[in-house]
Amino acid sequence: MTKAYPGLRQNWKQFTLLVIINAFVGAMVGLERTILPQIAEADFGIAARTAILSFIVVFGVSKAVSNYYAGAWADIVGRKKLLVLGWLAGLPVPFILIWADHWNWVVAANILLGINQGLAWSSTVVMKIDLVGERNRGLAMGLNESAGYLAVGLVAFLTGWVAAEYGLRPYPFYMGIGVAVAGLLTSIFLVRDTAHHVHAEAKESDMPKLKNVFWETTWRNRHLGAVTQAGLVNNLNDGMMWGLFPILLAGKGFSIAEIGSIVAVYPVVWGLGQLVTGKLADHIDKKSMLTFGMLLQGVVILFMAYTDSFHRFTLLCVLLGIGTAVVYPTFLAAIADYSHPSQRAGAIGVFRLWRDLGYAIGALLTGIVADGFGIDISILAVGLLTISSGIVIMGRMK
Repeated sequence: MTKAYPGLRQNWKQFTLLVIINAFVGAMVGLERTILPQIAEADFGIAARTAILSFIVVFGVSKAVSNYYAGAWADIVGRKKLLVLGWLAGLPVPFILIWADHWNWVVAANILLGINQGLAWSSTVVMKIDLVGERNRGLAMGLNESAGYLAVGLVAFLTGWVAAEYGLRPYPFYMGIGVAVAGLLTSIFLVRDTAHHVHAEAKESDMPKLKNVFWETTWRNRHLGAVTQAGLVNNLNDGMMWGLFPILLAGKGFSIAEIGSIVAVYPVVWGLGQLVTGKLADHIDKKSMLTFGMLLQGVVILFMAYTDSFHRFTLLCVLLGIGTAVVYPTFLAAIADYSHPSQRAGAIGVFRLWRDLGYAIGALLTGIVADGFGIDISILAVGLLTISSGIVIMGRMK
């Protein structure tokens, strides 16, 4: 077996490659971020918020389940094989979105996209943590999540611009074909598995093993449970930003190009911010970072219900991006801190299961509330839930 030397400097080539691949993974989500709700209304005549958000529900459930199995199978199947399987699932997505003649095809594409995101993103997360060792987990997750969400924001902006110039379909999705092919080929031919790093670290670790990885990560362990519930709520509000926010902006009279610009700000700030917050998570109390980030998100979302100008929405998206950047790499670093190396992939898989079920729960909740009481009330409800999540972290984590 190859000798394993953990550390960012020792493994920078593979680490950098995995960062690039995760940018490709994020780009696949960015394809839909700006224009899919508008395609639902323009091409398929779907007006109900709950029906439009159906694509986020199936995406969230599909990604969540794939996250769980990516963690459960990581040590059995191998991280690299799961990464390649993720890209094979993602390859048909842009073709389906180009040719779909019924909304059910869009829903089917999002099932495949969820599998792509769950397997591929989870694999890159676990492999980076394997490579860098204990001292740089926050930095590793900051770089990983930054690359992914910068790609989300960049492609969200590009698809909005292309759609404004050339129409909603097919041109915005052509870049997705190139991204999927590049992700698949680099994963097959350039990525090396990291199993030997895990085995070496497990021999030296004094972290006690969890008795039941699923239930303790879900709630029983006060540290892991607090992080998991916050991850779910974070993606619940992100599901609202994905599905309802473009509709809210369109209802206030913004053009497709303006919506694309506003929507792109949030993931771009989220992505760039993690370059700083990831490293901070290696040095600052994680409880304080998670509490601050969730409370900031909640307050910003409350203000969104009472805003109507381009510049104010842009400022609020900047602040929301900062709040999310504070918590996102810290979530994963905290899960890694409180789990044994041999159980780390499984704990991360359980965390990401619940976190990404937040997409489905958020889409259903916000869609039902928006249809029954209006978009503004739906946004207020999400803001209050996010503030409550921050309070839970204050109470449970030491």
